[in-house]
This record gives sequence, C-alpha cells and structure tokens, in this order.
Amino acid sequence: MTILNHLTEGPESAPPLLLGPSLGTSYALWDEVAPELSIGHRVIRWDLPGHGGSPAHLISAGATVGDLADLVLALADSLGVERFAYAGVSLGGAVGLHLALHHPERVSSLAVICSSAHFNGAKPWEERAALVRAEGLAKLADSANDRWFTGGFTVPGLVRDHRDADPEAYAACCDALAAFDLRDGLAGISVPTLLIAGRDDPATPPAHLREIADAVPGSTLVEIPGASHLAPAQCPEAVLTALRAHLGGGARRGMAVRREVLGDAHVDRAQARQTPFTARFQDFISRYAWGEIWTDETLSRRERSMITLTALIAHGHYEELAMHVRAARRNGLTPEEIGAVLLQTAVYCGVPAANSAFATAQRVLAEEDGAGS
Repeated sequence: MTILNHLTEGPESAPPLLLGPSLGTSYALWDEVAPELSIGHRVIRWDLPGHGGSPAHLISAGATVGDLADLVLALADSLGVERFAYAGVSLGGAVGLHLALHHPERVSSLAVICSSAHFNGAKPWEERAALVRAEGLAKLADSANDRWFTGGFTVPGLVRDHRDADPEAYAACCDALAAFDLRDGLAGISVPTLLIAGRDDPATPPAHLREIADAVPGSTLVEIPGASHLAPAQCPEAVLTALRAHLGGGARRGMAVRREVLGDAHVDRAQARQTPFTARFQDFISRYAWGEIWTDETLSRRERSMITLTALIAHGHYEELAMHVRAARRNGLTPEEIGAVLLQTAVYCGVPAANSAFATAQRVLAEEDGAGS
C-alpha cells in the first residue's frame, strides 16, 4: 500500500505527534518547529497528496477531508502508531478536527492552527479548483506571499513547494475544502484542544478559531500578533511556546503521579536540584516515566512497584532501590510482600544482589517504622 510521504524525528519511545501541512505546502512548513518538538516527542510530519514527496494518485476529484484523514490513519498504522497527538495548519487542521470527532480513540490531543471548521463556503474553492485544473499553479503561486505572510516576509522553499505541487491533486484538496463544514459536530470533540490563530490571517481570521473554541468543550485559544496564515513558518517561537504548553499535559499528569508514589519530600528535593542542564531530563522523567508508564492502568501500582524493585536489584541500583521500597509501602505493599519480592530475586538475580537488597530494604523499613512510632 502506498502511504503519504513523511519525515520522522525524535526517539521512537517518545509519545507520537503528527504534524499536518497547509494546502500548497510540504512538511517543510514545520522546519522551524518540529526539531524542538522532537526533543520530547516522536514527531511525524506528512505531505498532502501531490505535495512534497507524496504521490498525487492518493487523491482524486471530489475528495473529502475524511479521505485525507483516512490516509493519515493509514500512515500511523504503517508506523505502528495507535494513538497520537496531532497538530495541523489550515487543511491539516481540518484533518485534525475530523480525526478528533470521528476517531477520538486515536487522538490524544489536538492543536488546530490557522484553520477553521468551514472555509467560507464551497464556491471559492470550486472556482480555485477549476482555475488550477485549467491553468496550473504558477499564477496562484505568484500570490502565495500575500496569502500566507505579512510584512514582506517569505519562505522561498514553501513558495517553491506551492509552484511544484501536482495541479490535479491540489484541485482535489480544494474539493475537500469546498465540502468541509464541521460546525455542527464541534461540541462532540472531547480531546484536549488548542486553537492557534494568526492575528493578521486573511484566510482563516481569528473569528474562525474563536468559533471552534466556543464550541469545543474545555478548549484553549491563543492569538499570535503579527502572524498570518502560515504561523509555524512566520512566528515559530510563539507557535512552539503554545504547543509546548498544550502538549505538556503528560508532564503535569506525571508530576502528580510522581508525588503520589515517591512523596512530596523526594520530588521537592529533585526539583530543587534541577538546573538548566538537567531540566529536559527531569521533564522526560515526569512526562514519560510517570505521565505515560505509571499512569497506564494495565498494571496496578502494586504490581509496578514489584517489577521496579526487581529491576533495580538486577542492575544493582541500591540508592534507587531505597527510594522505591518507600514507594512500594506507599503503593500498599506490606513488609512481608517486599521480602517475598526480594527472596524471588535471590533465585533470578543472584544471592549477593538479594543480600544487598535485603540490607537496603531492612534499613528503609526500620526508618519507616521509627518514623511511624
């Protein structure tokens, strides 16, 4: 099966984040944002059919945004990505709205950038599709800067992508925009949703994003002064700041679980020792270890404590072991159950390892008993 052309960045173990483009652009639209996001996410940016490196035959006349969403799901499936955060610009944002409404089990969070739940009716897009089918994209590409940017700003590579797009595939994307109107379904979107508007965007003005924000429960709206239609290219730092705050939900969730399991005193000490050099590592621990793994309900916290104790003993991490003996008590394990776990490690990790583990655990449990009495 032919899939959308894409670029994957960041560690494979990190939470997946799909980035969708605007009509006429390629995944290069995200060049100033994606590398930073890939520090904490497995970023997957994709090209529309007939744009960038995606084959034109993936779309045909009369296409819908739902058809594009199906292509995105097929891409995710091919990469083994079951659930993902999503951010998209303009047409890419419309794809995100469709996914969040019709496939909520696949979307963990949504960011809609310089986009809309409708694109001013069918007629303008039908006329543009007819123009492109008759004359190609050269004339339209000549006006790209005025539609996309403000104040003489340009990104030559994106304008070149516009000029080089396949006319028939571009026209089919216009067909999809002509038929798109999700206003009646917005209240049914339940995933955490961020709306980003360019204050000077003539194509999808802030009012379009406010309309979505007013209808989607619990959503957040950010307006970027000085930004036009392709905000990630023109104002990447502002877009990055908004996306980081939105995508940081895992870190906030993880910090809460980290405190519940390890205790406020330990977490406060770790935070107090944090430096600019270690800040990203601390964020990784809170977001991934505590926000993704420890919050997974497949295993109980008691079971996770037993597994963690065993792993720490196997690798000789006795300082960490002391911390997780305390965590195991907080997670409901009795001293007898902790002892049984340690005895099990004597068989599979070796007697010397278990001997050191018993010494560490005995000290911690004695301190806990002393504090309790």
